[in-house]
Amino acid sequence: MEQLKQGSDALFILLGAVMVLAMHGGFAFLELGTVRKKNQVNALVKILVDFSVSTIAYFFVGYAVAYGVSFFTGAETLAAKNGYELVKFFFLLTFAAAIPAIVSGGIAERARFGPQLIATAALVALVYPVFEGIAWNGRFGVQAWLERVTGAPFHDFAGSVVVHAVGGWIGLAAVLLLGARANRYRKDGAISAHPPSSIPFLALGAWVLSVGWFGFNVMSAQTIDKISGLVAVNSLMAMVGGTLVATLLGRNDPGFVHNGPLAGLVAVCAGSDVMHPVGALVTGGVAGAIFVTLFTLTQNRWKIDDVLGVWPLHGLCGAWGGIACGIFGAKALGGLGGVSFGAQLAGTLLGVAWALIGGFVVYGVLKAALGLRLSAEEEHNGADLSIHKIGATPEREVSW
Repeated sequence: MEQLKQGSDALFILLGAVMVLAMHGGFAFLELGTVRKKNQVNALVKILVDFSVSTIAYFFVGYAVAYGVSFFTGAETLAAKNGYELVKFFFLLTFAAAIPAIVSGGIAERARFGPQLIATAALVALVYPVFEGIAWNGRFGVQAWLERVTGAPFHDFAGSVVVHAVGGWIGLAAVLLLGARANRYRKDGAISAHPPSSIPFLALGAWVLSVGWFGFNVMSAQTIDKISGLVAVNSLMAMVGGTLVATLLGRNDPGFVHNGPLAGLVAVCAGSDVMHPVGALVTGGVAGAIFVTLFTLTQNRWKIDDVLGVWPLHGLCGAWGGIACGIFGAKALGGLGGVSFGAQLAGTLLGVAWALIGGFVVYGVLKAALGLRLSAEEEHNGADLSIHKIGATPEREVSW
């Protein structure tokens, strides 16, 4: 029975890893559909190569920083318990690799390829794993301190703060250092729309992400005996709440409609295992409102050129999710309890602060040393031709 349990756990978390790996295809197509046509190839290439760099960085450095586990042992040791520790690394890698995938959407259409890969290595090897280790492995004594002070540790079941808020706030730092796309905000005060290139591809990306999210959340249990149908239903309710509110406030705009479910899913990650489904529905609905409202303010009033809205979607909705866990996870509002609002607020603020510091340090150093932006001519021609020497539809372009 023990051998069967070990094999089942390995298979369970492997399926979760594959589902979250598929989400990176969702990131790619969401970005592909949102950027202009001359940057579509770059969107696809960035996500795949960023994932590959993330794998190396996390395998050799990041996983050890977060969990103190090294893979510099014999294959016989690594294969113990059906290779569960290796598959667990694969699963958690897909979370770590989401950090550069999130940032990629914010800096799209004007970022240089090489410096972004260097940033990916630094973020996944050092910046992200430090907070991951604090939240999910009790490192540096932060969780123990929060439990003594507030009565409960910081709770983030599937990464509202650990993954999404950290990625979104790093993305904000990168966007601010990089600056807006050429002609996005003109000197006369006019704003150039830079409309999406493909709503169908944008929608495809959103759907792939939404489906994969059930692996992201449910398989965060990491062993089959801890699987919870409550997590699945709460994820569903938050997804629906985010969709409906974003549709209403976004006035049926397809960009808002398809980012609405993602906002809800980002927010519910932290408390999906402790909330009542109604609480998850409200959490998702509030997240949908946050995304529509703050995306509009960011782009139009504050003139921060965050192409995919990664700061409102991941940074703000992720932070809301960490706090919402302390609200709707409480027994007084139908939750399972075991969470503290104080711990949730403190843990969320710590994650945001660490992400901002890490983002400004990594991208600030790269900006000073190598530069972050394409040249004006390269940006005008598009990242596809400037970096990859081919467009998204080369046969059609040649025939024209």
